[in-house]
Amino acid sequence: MSELVNLDSYRDPILPTAFSASEIRIEDFIDLDEFPIHDLTSAKRQELVNQCRRELEEHGCSHVPGFIKASAIQSMLEEANRLMEDARPADDFVNPYLTTDEPSLPEDHPKRFFENRTSAFINSDLLEPQSLLRKIYDCDVMVHFVADCLNQGPVYRWADPLGRCPYSVMRTGDYFPWHYDGNEFTVSVLVQAAEAGGDFEYVPNLRTPDTENFDEVQKVLQGDRERVRVLQLKEGDLQLFKGRYSMHRVTPTKGATTRIIALPTYVTNPYLVNRPHHAKAFYGRAEPIHHEREMSRVDNLTD
Repeated sequence: MSELVNLDSYRDPILPTAFSASEIRIEDFIDLDEFPIHDLTSAKRQELVNQCRRELEEHGCSHVPGFIKASAIQSMLEEANRLMEDARPADDFVNPYLTTDEPSLPEDHPKRFFENRTSAFINSDLLEPQSLLRKIYDCDVMVHFVADCLNQGPVYRWADPLGRCPYSVMRTGDYFPWHYDGNEFTVSVLVQAAEAGGDFEYVPNLRTPDTENFDEVQKVLQGDRERVRVLQLKEGDLQLFKGRYSMHRVTPTKGATTRIIALPTYVTNPYLVNRPHHAKAFYGRAEPIHHEREMSRVDNLTD
């Protein structure tokens, strides 16, 4: 008798290809009457774009409540729960730049400020072949809308195989410490809120492409909240955020309900991926592509 194969433990190593436009029904995940992002002639769309631009310019962050349909959120929640056992947990000490300690610097330097990160990721390469999150991410209309809101272009889907559209997972007591992103900006959709905690905190434009502003970073790390803004998201809310220049964190979660947030990520350079140390810190490993495409960024910032 031949040995039975446990198909549940088998995962196809070949990543799914991108969905074509004909395979994506935008109305399955967005109420196009309320958010007509498909209609470039719509005054309602232009008003929404202008709102996002203003918020991004003023605060480095824009918030659109109820952007994704409840039925789509339910579908994403079910997928995340099916994949939950594969969520890559973190239990590492990290500084805001995800770099190693530099003992030559003063003890209170921001590069030497380390906190314990315990949140997890369901990496992008684990998403199911018919994942609705993948369809949202592959939707050209979404890419165009994001580019318009950011008021820059062209904007591309990220080449990073692990970080392009993962789920972030925070169980009770988990914490995602202060950090900067390696990519220019991130789009997020809250799939499930924690019972308490899990607030998104950020400091708009704390650094610039030319200046690290370590003195102001140090103030925030030491508890100064003068410039800290807090965003409490609800299921289905869309957030656009310039995380390369605005330091941010997610406060500790409380209660039995896991906080799950989808993170479809877009970039201005379609070639770049995470640097190897970023990939290892966030997603647990670095793939060959992270080493092959290790190259200088358009800025000289620490990351």
